[in-house]
Parts: sequence; C-alpha cells; structure tokens
Amino acid sequence: MARLTFLGAAGVVSGSRHLLEHGGRRVLVDCGLFQGEKRLRLKNWQPLGTPPAGLDAVVLTHAHIDHSGWLPRLVREGFRGPIHATPATADLLPLLLYDSAKCQAEDAAYANRKGYSQHHPALPLYEEKDVAETLELVRRIDRGTWFAPTAGIRCRYHDAGHMLGSGFVELEAAAETGPPIRILFSGDVGRYDAPLYRDPEPPPPCDYLVCESTYGDRDHSPTRPLEELEAVTNEAVARGGVMLVASFAVGRAQQLVYLLRTLMAAKRIPELPVWVDSPMAVEATEIFRRHGAEHDLSEARMAGVAEAAASPFVRLARTAAESKAINAHGGPGIVIASSGMMNGGRILHHLARRLPDPTTTVLVAGFQAKGTRGRELLDGAETLRIHGRDIPVRAAVRQIDAFSGHADRAELGRWLADMPAPARTFLVHGEPPAARGMQEFLATTRGWKADVPTIGMSVDLPRP
Repeated sequence: MARLTFLGAAGVVSGSRHLLEHGGRRVLVDCGLFQGEKRLRLKNWQPLGTPPAGLDAVVLTHAHIDHSGWLPRLVREGFRGPIHATPATADLLPLLLYDSAKCQAEDAAYANRKGYSQHHPALPLYEEKDVAETLELVRRIDRGTWFAPTAGIRCRYHDAGHMLGSGFVELEAAAETGPPIRILFSGDVGRYDAPLYRDPEPPPPCDYLVCESTYGDRDHSPTRPLEELEAVTNEAVARGGVMLVASFAVGRAQQLVYLLRTLMAAKRIPELPVWVDSPMAVEATEIFRRHGAEHDLSEARMAGVAEAAASPFVRLARTAAESKAINAHGGPGIVIASSGMMNGGRILHHLARRLPDPTTTVLVAGFQAKGTRGRELLDGAETLRIHGRDIPVRAAVRQIDAFSGHADRAELGRWLADMPAPARTFLVHGEPPAARGMQEFLATTRGWKADVPTIGMSVDLPRP
C-alpha cells in the first residue's frame, strides 16, 4: 500500500509539495514556496513535515517557484537525493532559483536598513550557495521516458502545456503481486489553443489522481490577446502615464514584448518605449531558443522576439542602476517587470514610485493568489504595503485573462474527458472556492467523487 501526504498546495494555490511513501521509500513530488498571505509565507520557515535527509528523491513537474522554490531550503536542511526534471525545467532552475535567492537577500537587507522586519536581523530563507548545491542534484529526464526515482517506484513525464518544460507525472508504485498502483500528478495544466505552448497531452488511466484546481470554479471568458492588449495599451496612452506590467519572466515577458512590437508595427498602438526590467527575462529568451520543440514559436517568430528586443523602442534594464533610471521617465511608456504576482522583485520599486500617480496604469496579466499584492489591487485596495510603507493606489488597474497559463474548469474537463474514473481524485492547487467548484463540476459532469485535502492530511492508497 502507498501513502500520500499533502504538505502544500492543499486549500491554497502555492507551496506544491506531495509526499508519496511506499515500501519504505519516500518521494516528494514538487517542492514549492508558499506565496501570498503572511500566514502562508511563514510556512516557508517551518519544517517540511518529514525529515529532508530521509527523502529518497524529488520529482518536479515544472520550474515555477511555487513548485520548485523551496528546493534550496530542502537541501540546506539535509536533502541529498536526486532531483528529477525535464531538460527545459533543468535549464530554467538556475535562472529562477538564483533570482529567488537574490530577491530574498535584497529584501532582507532592505528590511534591515529600514528596520521594519520583526526579526533582528532579517535573514533570507536560503542563499546562493544553497542554490549551487541544489543544482548539482538535478537529473535530466526526457518526456515519455520511464525512470526510477527510487526502488519500487517509476515515473514518466507527459507534456502539460503550462510552461517551458512543464510535465504531469505518471507514477507507478510496484505491488508484491499483480499490477502496480498508478498515480497521476497533474502539476499545472495549460490551456488549449493558447499562444506559445502546445496543448496538454491527454492523461493515461490511473488509480489515483492528484489534480490542480486553480480555476476550478470558473471558465475564462473568450479572449483575443492581441485585441485586448491593444485596447488596454491605448487606454493607458490616453491617460498619459506609464503602464506597469507585472509579468512572469519566463514565457509571459517574451510574449508581451513580441505582441507589443507587433501592435506598434501595425500602427495599432503608438511607438512607445518598452522597458524589460528583468535580467531573467532576457536570459530566458535564450533558453526558449535551445528548446524549440517545447513551444510553438517558430524560428521566424523567435527571431521576431529577438528583433523586438533589439528595437530602439525596447530597452533592457539589466542592472539596478538601469532599473532605477526608469523612474525619470514621465510620459507614456511600458515597464514589464517581475514578479508576476507582485510579491517581490523589481516591480515593487515601480509600484511604490507610480501607484500614487493617477496617470499610471497597472496591467495584471496572470493569476493572482490570495494575499498577494496583485490580488489586493484587483480587489480594489486603496493602499498597498511595499517595503514597510502604505502606498496610496490612485493608478488605474486593468486585467487581461487572455494570458493565463492555467486551464479553466471547462479545459480541465476537456483534459480529463477520456480518462476512466479513478478510485479517488484529490483536488489541490486551488483556493477553497475553486477546489469546491471543481469538486461539484466533476460530480455533476462525470459522476466522480473528489476529495479536497488540507495541508498535513495523509491518505492510504491501496491497490483498487
């Protein structure tokens, strides 16, 4: 019998960590940071819930920080086993994890200078040396290839269509007699007919399903990304100020630059200065080039991204000084900066500078977890706390759903359409209303009974 314990992403969207125990072996599927509300962020400082040194392996679904960002802390606390990932995920991990360590160090240093931290001194969760030790443990696994993270357990990746390198995990736990116990971990499932990434592959049959439910209580509205971006940009120009775009550096930033330059070339929006204030986004573009089979950007379109980035209207801010220099710009312009949920990174400095200005537009172009600054803005916050100060919000806040990387309720239903009913289904990676919405949807449309686990909950998985 196998046993599954939900150590994160249960009742919340972040902190994805699922522990599988079988035959005395222990495998952790994902090892993400908690993000959003303070009560969740504090969990990053708490013990994992199982001794890290006793884990046999980690299997990553993809590189996003809410799925990979606790790895250096895991290593710092004694983990020394292999970390399995697809090749593209392995290439992205240094970019994302070093950036995470740098942001934490900068935030801790800033808190110490300003004296607003409750801890004296404020410390980062992990450091660059922990990232370096983590990366030495990464093992590259091609999709479709069976691999054994530990004795008695084997896995293989399938394309989840969510981001570069993303994969859902098909896992088999060997039984003493008869067929193995088959468990499917969805990771994050992407959208159908979406720009940039391929459609998610259909899932194979399984005995137990661990499925995300980020948008389990709603469907995305019919969207046309180019037209929506055109409308919000022209509105921002008419307002006369800067449009701030909080963007994930991998995928979203490249897509936005390309689409903005396409609109400018077609004279559908004015020629505007566009700052890409993210060294990571610049480096990520080269990783996209190396993994052409992972996305639907042709060589011509990749050249278009590079050409757009080389345009005199597109300015790359690599250094902190170049980032700060953007503050001097007073007229219409566009600043693309990370992080995508406004929970750290360079976007915070731009928000602190420009939120009080009513000519500013803030464009939200992705999912915003509860407790993040992005969610607060969408919920109509009148002030936003940044670096210990309450910043008044006088800027216009706009949202485009067209760039979401997560399948909605209908798309998750489409993804699961041909799967026979598992013995049990567990809905994770969703806030309670979303998870309950998906639970009701599966009951109504498929007749499936699904469970919504909580953090710390353990369940036995006997062979059906």
